[in-house]
Amino acid sequence: MSRTVSVFSEFGIIAIAPNDIPFFNVSVELHLERAVITRHLLLLTAAIAVIGANSLALSPIAAAVAASLPGRSAADVMTAAAFYGLATAGSALLLAPMADRIGSERALVRALLVLCVSLGLAALSPALWLLVAAQALAGLAAGMALPAIYTLTAQVAAKGRESETLSFVLIGWTLSLVVGVGFAALLADLLHWRAVFVVLAMVAAGLALGVSRCSDWGTRTGGEKPSSALIALRIPGIHAVLLNVGAFMTAFYGLYTYLGPHLGEVLQLPASFAGLTIAVYGLGFGVAAPLGRLVDRHGASAAACVTFAGLMLVYLGMMATAALPLVLLALCLGWGVGNHIGLNLLMRQLAELDPTQRGAIMGLYSAITYLCVFAGALLYRPIFTHYGFAACAWASAMLVLPALGWALGQRRRKQAALE
Repeated sequence: MSRTVSVFSEFGIIAIAPNDIPFFNVSVELHLERAVITRHLLLLTAAIAVIGANSLALSPIAAAVAASLPGRSAADVMTAAAFYGLATAGSALLLAPMADRIGSERALVRALLVLCVSLGLAALSPALWLLVAAQALAGLAAGMALPAIYTLTAQVAAKGRESETLSFVLIGWTLSLVVGVGFAALLADLLHWRAVFVVLAMVAAGLALGVSRCSDWGTRTGGEKPSSALIALRIPGIHAVLLNVGAFMTAFYGLYTYLGPHLGEVLQLPASFAGLTIAVYGLGFGVAAPLGRLVDRHGASAAACVTFAGLMLVYLGMMATAALPLVLLALCLGWGVGNHIGLNLLMRQLAELDPTQRGAIMGLYSAITYLCVFAGALLYRPIFTHYGFAACAWASAMLVLPALGWALGQRRRKQAALE
């Protein structure tokens, strides 16, 4: 039986940076560099990378960790990853709004310092319980840091280049997978698994220093009134967007979770083919990064209609070709493109709802994202068990339908306002 390991990050993907795309126009790349890439964005991208690296690193080194903890298995070690996810979701709900009061840059610095401490504890853990506690503490830091990063991205983005700027920062998830899986496994083999957390702790400390010494983080609009997840939920229009985020994320994580089992157990393909499908998905995600500039140029509402309609067609195509692995492989490219642009659009919409409560809003976004990892795996399991992968793909298409309806409504209202 082929066995695959699904590695989840906030986006659950492997991706490549724009300069790895051979057909990416050089002049556009240079323009992107001049307009978007600043010290602020490099720090934010690196912060996402180190947070994601910690969340991903445990999977490839779980066996090595278990070998040094008497009586423990790799499955026992992965309990720490579960507590990390739950702590991240809880922190995003309860602690993220603090950024609206103290400033997102201060919140990010504090979160990175807590992350540094938690990673140090993980490196020194003599028993599983302390490793679990350390990862839970890291989750608390991540739940506060990620919304702060997204808020700062919106603050420093140049007018008219919001999607382009966000696309660049999202490349941090690319770096996190490369570092989290490749570098962590290499360090564990050459030195020790504890070295992985030592290096990440040092990087987190360096980033905290870099963010604290970097000035001009844009206009801070919060701080004059209390902010919390409950208060943010009263913002007009937020319920529809959060509903779309939940459905969108569940559609992705549910199908992604059972892609490997479908390829390995049902189609009897080697694990390497499942890895290839994830790599192709990541290629699509990476290719989509420069497209944020087109979203800024043609408008978010028009881009949303095309993106969500295209993503529905991809899911329906995966349903129709569930028994054709090569076609599935090709569709994974479109899957990556659609998910990158779709997430960009949803996050941008949330960031624009109420700038004074961006921390709380992005906290809700992050909490929903991490909860959908569990919800997708849980809800899709009976569908996959009783009806197969094709039914899972159909369910994902239906979950994207509300986002398409919302996008069409936004488009109609915009056209009516222009008339």
